[in-house]
Amino acid sequence: MHSIQSRAIRIDQHGGPEQLKLVTVSVGDPGPGEIRIRHKAVGLNFIDVYQRSGLYPSPMPLQLGMEASGVVEAVGEGVSHLQPGDRAAYASQPPGSYCDVRVMPAKTVCKLPEAIDFDTGAAMMLKGLTAQYLLKKTLPQGGLQPGDFVLFHAAAGGVGLIACQWAKAMGLRLIGTAGSQEKCALALANGAYAAINYAVEDFAARVRELTNGQGVKVVYDSVGKDTWDQSLDCLVPFGLMASFGNASGPVAPFSPGILGTKGAIYVTRQTLFTHIATRESTQAMADDLFAVVASGQVKIHIAQRFALEDVQKAHIALEARQTTGCTILTL
Repeated sequence: MHSIQSRAIRIDQHGGPEQLKLVTVSVGDPGPGEIRIRHKAVGLNFIDVYQRSGLYPSPMPLQLGMEASGVVEAVGEGVSHLQPGDRAAYASQPPGSYCDVRVMPAKTVCKLPEAIDFDTGAAMMLKGLTAQYLLKKTLPQGGLQPGDFVLFHAAAGGVGLIACQWAKAMGLRLIGTAGSQEKCALALANGAYAAINYAVEDFAARVRELTNGQGVKVVYDSVGKDTWDQSLDCLVPFGLMASFGNASGPVAPFSPGILGTKGAIYVTRQTLFTHIATRESTQAMADDLFAVVASGQVKIHIAQRFALEDVQKAHIALEARQTTGCTILTL
């Protein structure tokens, strides 16, 4: 057993960005089912903010981060899909990616194809796998066919820009929402059928116009509280309201009765970590993502880079909605 020193970002209590502290930790050898990975780049995600703030409570102290890319240094007993020297990337529980080196479970770590660089690998896994399960697995009754309308909130964010491109590749008509004209232009440039600035427009009314009064088959919503009620009014009968985040705060409790009056609609709350619970499902989803990125149909836009030690600034920018596309921490 030997130990390696690593920089890491840790919090000792829930709170604001000021809780993020740079510390030095000792990293040992991987145990059964684990690997040790030396990171090349680390992804930043809204779930990191939820874990830091306490919206998703965690035991303390907590090393943050759910996504990174790097090179495998050592593998534990029973790990067969990775070996030392492999380029790899992951989105994974438990948190801990904000660091130089870590030991972690191997099952959700995937070999990174040579065609994809480390920065892209760190930026794309959590957001890309999220877009994958939404567009391919979180489907309304009867599924989605080319020509169908879907509504995607926060369309200029990391998941949103991937979804805009992927939906277009699938032949879907994705209507995106965003909070500024610049962000709407970005969604359109990435393949959105239409974009609505919800800061100045009634998005539900605009969706009705764009769909000739019909509505959309599914709403994909990571915004939460601010968009929920109006989103229900955007759906066709038997449509699907798919919640996968709470950037504006958690959705308030509601009576199931309103789902009936709004057209017998379905509601689901999705999480990536249920979809990637097994090695097989993780790999199948990652293969789908790698293929669409390697083909050029989906480009991963890294619009912000922060050094690991500037992680407080990164969180401030993310929470202030000052970021577009993907953000990475550089090492």
